[in-house]
Amino acid sequence: MKEQESTSTSFAVTGRNRLKRRHDRGRYDHEAVYAVLDASFLCHVAYVIDGQPYCTPTIHWREGDWLYWHGSSASRMLRALKGGTPVCLTVSHLDGLVLARSGFNHSANYRSAICFGTARIIDDPQEKAKALLGVVDRFYPGRAAELRQTHEQEAKATMVIGMRIEEASAKVRAAGVGDDEEDYGHPVWAGVIPVSTVVGAAQPCPRLLPGMEQSAGLAGYRAGRPLDEVLVEAQRLYEGEETTELVA
Repeated sequence: MKEQESTSTSFAVTGRNRLKRRHDRGRYDHEAVYAVLDASFLCHVAYVIDGQPYCTPTIHWREGDWLYWHGSSASRMLRALKGGTPVCLTVSHLDGLVLARSGFNHSANYRSAICFGTARIIDDPQEKAKALLGVVDRFYPGRAAELRQTHEQEAKATMVIGMRIEEASAKVRAAGVGDDEEDYGHPVWAGVIPVSTVVGAAQPCPRLLPGMEQSAGLAGYRAGRPLDEVLVEAQRLYEGEETTELVA
């Protein structure tokens, strides 16, 4: 049964989520953590089963302070989550390469979030059905209603995992070169090379029925747009907020 969402606006700072260095780059408020999570399509989930550590890359989506992901019901690792197990879920974005005048001061601009909680299999039929719609609508607003209904066997073959975020932190670097003062006179190029993932031109399926056009919910996925911006807008629409990009 899904627990009631927390009314706090920040995550408690504990020994698990407290930044050990560069405290100035850390944030513990929900807004900062959610901003990193919502701007990403993929996460990495780490957990230990029978003494063996695993780290699984997967698609994630957020509803309030809950995170969801899914996988095959045949997965031995996912079946081990049946009774609940502690997990650490991380998301990271590379935003720039920072080239300094010394190797030590080279760095990167980035956004990252680390979330802790107890992952459990979503067994409740209604909650699982809602989640299987959510994994589509969260990224492609309104698309689930356009698709054929999920077959019973498909639903049985898919396992949905949910985790309430118990503790979390975000860490961000968005700055220029940080050289030692005496190095600024060294004769070598220094600066920041921005990095981003952008949406490419859509490639229609060659077997499209005549007259099939993209629905309004895909309007944000225009060639050249930064993917993280599109994903954040899709999340806002999924939460019921208005957007100017994704609504026709």
